Amino acid sequence: MRKEIEQYLPLLKSSVLFSFEDDKQIYDALDLLEPEILIYDKGDFIHRSYEPMKKFGFVLSGAVHVCSDDIDGNRIIMAEVQPGFTFGESICYLGIESYPVYAVSFVDTSVLWLSVKELYSNVADETVNEMQKRFTSLLASRTLAMNSRIQILSKLSIREKLLEYFNVLSSVSKNKEFVVPFNREDMATFIGVNRTALSRELSKMKNEGLIEFKKNYFKLIR
Repeated sequence: MRKEIEQYLPLLKSSVLFSFEDDKQIYDALDLLEPEILIYDKGDFIHRSYEPMKKFGFVLSGAVHVCSDDIDGNRIIMAEVQPGFTFGESICYLGIESYPVYAVSFVDTSVLWLSVKELYSNVADETVNEMQKRFTSLLASRTLAMNSRIQILSKLSIREKLLEYFNVLSSVSKNKEFVVPFNREDMATFIGVNRTALSRELSKMKNEGLIEFKKNYFKLIR
């Protein structure tokens, strides 16, 4: 497993879970979490609704869409998980046996699956104690991300939703220029609007000098 992981060390270090200076600490943390790497083709189900989630995922390459279906069976994209980020950690840690959320590979994707079993331990072990703290920080950051999503969906107009979403992306990138990780259809689904209406509003905002964009590259003007 160490040989498989070695190429991903810089990516792992970018995560709050594995941001150690010493590579040995990363490998010790991974040994604790029972790592397993699985490869998925584009469109594969990575996790299905209502199935128990024994491990949570850390995306090594590609992208994962975390989704649910509305009452009419339409897919709702709750999050797009890029390399260096995790999914399913809350469901896994809480031991929820049945939950109406599923994950699909948006492109060919590699996922590092990690167990939380040792994080319940009360032993006086330095690695265990450190990873418990880091996992708590990870859960806290996930809560903040969900709060941001709620803020976007709570806006009444398409323009307000877009500006809220763009402000979040700008804040994360610490730059007024950023990349939207969705195509237009998926972006419309993510913020809960009609795709045609989304495209129309983006054009209006561009004409009014609020934003600039080319494909997925956006810039906030004011």
